Amino acid sequence: MQSFPMFIRTTGRRVVIAGGGEQAAQKARLLTKTDAQLVLVAPALDAELAALVKSGRACHVPGPVTSTLFEGAAMGFIATGCPGLDASLSDLARAARCPVNVVDQPALCDLTTPSIVDRDPVVVAIGTEGTAPVLARQIKTEVERLLPPSLGGLAAFAGRLRAGVAARVPREGRRAFWRWVFSGDPRTAWIRGAERDAARLVKQALEAGRAPDALSAGSVAYIGAGPGARDLLTLRAVARLQEADVIFHDRLDDPDVMELARRDAERVFVGKAVGIRAWPQERIDAVVIAEARKGRRVVRLKSGDPADLDRLGQELDVARTAGIAIEIVPGVAASRISRTTIGRPLKTRSATKHAAALHKEEGVLPDVAWSAHQPWR
Repeated sequence: MQSFPMFIRTTGRRVVIAGGGEQAAQKARLLTKTDAQLVLVAPALDAELAALVKSGRACHVPGPVTSTLFEGAAMGFIATGCPGLDASLSDLARAARCPVNVVDQPALCDLTTPSIVDRDPVVVAIGTEGTAPVLARQIKTEVERLLPPSLGGLAAFAGRLRAGVAARVPREGRRAFWRWVFSGDPRTAWIRGAERDAARLVKQALEAGRAPDALSAGSVAYIGAGPGARDLLTLRAVARLQEADVIFHDRLDDPDVMELARRDAERVFVGKAVGIRAWPQERIDAVVIAEARKGRRVVRLKSGDPADLDRLGQELDVARTAGIAIEIVPGVAASRISRTTIGRPLKTRSATKHAAALHKEEGVLPDVAWSAHQPWR
């Protein structure tokens, strides 16, 4: 990334927009969605901007312009339509240490304006660092379809309850509580328009001091990472990685797989690597179960398809004996990728031997994959 995505607080702060025409009006439309104090800087304003001033939503500074005008502002937008004047005004803003966005001049921009999906207070910002704004708008359209219009109302309701949850729900149970609110019956009710029913469910759980037992209990998901590429993970695997509290993982051929996991999830390497003493299976079983018993969502991430590994049965038996809820999320087996790569069905032992020889000759995949997967059984 050449730009770091971040949300800037606007409450009680000024935002300066330099320009009085359509370009400045476009920026003003975006900023009126915030609670910032808008300052419009131009000798004259078009009708739309003049109406903002008349309504009290913005103030007008006809000039002259000095760096003092930008001092203390959260950000500035330069949109006069004159390249030379835009460059001069951006210099004044920088002299006041005010980050600026200069319309149609990426080289002068400290900030770029993203495409925004607004479900206030839920906001999704999509940026391409100024390289492909049309693509950003296409992505915005897709995200708009994914997020129900009422989702922001649920987030706002949850925000009003945060203090109550902090007071009534023990710290170790809060993540499970919120996971239930946003993934369980309350969200379903809210999205279908039954806000009162959703609120009643949440307040009942709040009175009890916990989420329903089925959702507050710990669990273990055994996930297959497939042959290594992050784009070959299933949607369910990505969802479980996003929900995980702790991830126990083997050595992965593609480290970027872990980029799909929740940022603050604890990550523990339990695989084999040169120079590192391998964890005994019994120790892996013990720590996985111990974390699940704390009410945490545990992921055991393995390469390939976990069902192809001999030790999976042992790990499942240990979890079942401990009464822990388990889930197996299949991965794409290397053998299946091999079949696709060579474009031939592998249904018999002779066909498999032929494919293995072909792979070894062409170097498509290491032939060790064929010793781990026996599709003729």
